[in-house]
Amino acid sequence: MKVFKFGGASLESIERIQLVAAILQSYPDQQLLIVISAMGKTTNELEKVAQNFYMRKREIAAQLLHNIEQQHLDVAEKLLGNRNNPVFEQLQQFFTEAEWTLGEKPLRQYDYYYDQLVSLGELLSTAIMSAYFNLAGIANTWLDVRDIFRTDDTFRDANIDWDWTQRNVTEKVLPLFKHTNIVIAQGFIGSTDQNESVTLGREGSDYSAAVFANLLNAESQTIWKDVEGLKNADPKLFPNTINIPEISFSEVIEMAYYGAQVIHPKTIKPLYLKHIPLYVKSFLNKDLPGTVIREDVDVKQLPPIIVLKKNQVLLTITSRDFSFITEDRISDIYEMFHKHKIKINLMQNAAISFSCCIDNSSEKIELLMKALHDDFKIAYFEGLELLTVRYNKDGLLEELSKDRTVLLEQRSPVTIQRLLK
Repeated sequence: MKVFKFGGASLESIERIQLVAAILQSYPDQQLLIVISAMGKTTNELEKVAQNFYMRKREIAAQLLHNIEQQHLDVAEKLLGNRNNPVFEQLQQFFTEAEWTLGEKPLRQYDYYYDQLVSLGELLSTAIMSAYFNLAGIANTWLDVRDIFRTDDTFRDANIDWDWTQRNVTEKVLPLFKHTNIVIAQGFIGSTDQNESVTLGREGSDYSAAVFANLLNAESQTIWKDVEGLKNADPKLFPNTINIPEISFSEVIEMAYYGAQVIHPKTIKPLYLKHIPLYVKSFLNKDLPGTVIREDVDVKQLPPIIVLKKNQVLLTITSRDFSFITEDRISDIYEMFHKHKIKINLMQNAAISFSCCIDNSSEKIELLMKALHDDFKIAYFEGLELLTVRYNKDGLLEELSKDRTVLLEQRSPVTIQRLLK
């Protein structure tokens, strides 16, 4: 049993969808649980529907939903040849349910309506892909993951009920493989015990695949992307990046912690607990080796790993009465950051001051500064960048920091961080 995950980029065109089909055809005798994201930018478009609905701009929301409907019907028709396939009735049912939501008055919290509407994207994409694969001779069974993943009601960041979900996987998913070798399910979504749709937060589809891999005791999980594997830096920001053939779970978590847009730690944990390797491969060229993420990898073989976080803010918090910032005062400061959901990316404290680097979220920062104002003076500097280099080599850090002012620096034997202006 293998678990595959295909993201929205793999469904952006008919040609890319055909590449996905070719990948599946190259695993003819394998049992595959396939998790699929929404097509292209559908999630972004559905977010606009939710926003306009919640602002009571129903006509705009309805028009945006209609546009999404036409886009998906057009793709389905191109893939299936005509509109006689039963999947078109299934698609119409999904859109009817979304229209019912738009017909309500938004009396509940925004996050609830967000999940009811945005979850539509994965249902549409998987239904279309399942029908297309069956037509192309890739026999499969479509699964509504909302019948499998039981969660709490933390909308937009729901938590899996692992025991309940394990029972559902055992009783409802495993038997499907008696009929076909391929089962197709949605990523990113689940359901509460009240049958309300939820989403699982950032990198939700990768996480969905990892949950399935864990509960199915899969041989491996593969995330198919439009890159050849994990790189040592973001190729959009740095030239001459290096592909990483293999890397450890812990190193990937470190990269994500420092801000690299790689695999989210939430995805890693279910795999790590069952010793399941994670492969990152290119759907544009399935024969490339990609990257394998597993438990024990010699860090000596790793190239320098570079992470750059833009749009950073430096806050320097100084006690008004010149009292030392020791454990009790730091605890108070931490509590305020936690209360306002602000993550600290880098921090350093002196006798009467505490400095930290955070993402620039003006609304949250304003509330934080108001909360701290009575006891502390606050200096605020924005437009900064946080550079992190792991496994630095001679001259690299200086080259990356050339002609920049270093406002804050921290070093360990493995990692160097610089806040740059």
